Amino acid sequence: MFIVNAWNWLLDAASSWSLLAIAIRLLFALIVGLIIGIDRERKRRVAGIKTHILVCLGSALVMITSQYMMEAFGDVADISRMGAQVISGVGFLGVGTIIVTGRNQVKGLTTAASIWVCACVGLAAGIGFIEGVIIVLVLLVFTLKVLGKLDTLVRKGAKEVDLYIEFVDNKALLTFCDKIKADGHTIVKMQIGKWDGEHDLPNALFSIRTKDRDQVSRLAVELRRLKYVKSVEEL
Repeated sequence: MFIVNAWNWLLDAASSWSLLAIAIRLLFALIVGLIIGIDRERKRRVAGIKTHILVCLGSALVMITSQYMMEAFGDVADISRMGAQVISGVGFLGVGTIIVTGRNQVKGLTTAASIWVCACVGLAAGIGFIEGVIIVLVLLVFTLKVLGKLDTLVRKGAKEVDLYIEFVDNKALLTFCDKIKADGHTIVKMQIGKWDGEHDLPNALFSIRTKDRDQVSRLAVELRRLKYVKSVEEL
């Protein structure tokens, strides 16, 4: 009974307009940014604890400021305008975490998405929608922790593998394609890379579908043993 009463008091306090309400909202914004940032920091991502906390606190303050303007100036102020700018503007920050490598690997999408979600949760905390903040926080932790492992399991069960391969010469590329077909595999996609002939070796990106998923883990190892293959990297 005490927990229920405390919970109701917290929600009522957060939804009111007072110094205590502002403190509660900003505290919840900080907690959400901290929890999401810890997950990103543990995975050595460019946007970690401080970035997520700052985004969440900043967006919460924007929403509080919007409400303050409405309380101070009445209906003259548009309470949704500043929040809308946060949702669109934070996208530029997220784009900065997305990296496309020279091998056409895209990295940082999850971090960019987490930054955007942090901004949205911050807006909810800033307006006092604590119930939504807590529910989304639980779902975020579930997504990053549990579904992240599910994503890994799904990848392990796939029959396709993406490989970046460097060859010793130009003829080796054709020889390699013939061998893949002869072994019963299928080249789903092939993208030949650029090389200057002096410093770079002939290279290509391959999406290869194996006959069964057990061969996915062994394929890269087997290809490294070929004399005309210089290096193999699984993407």
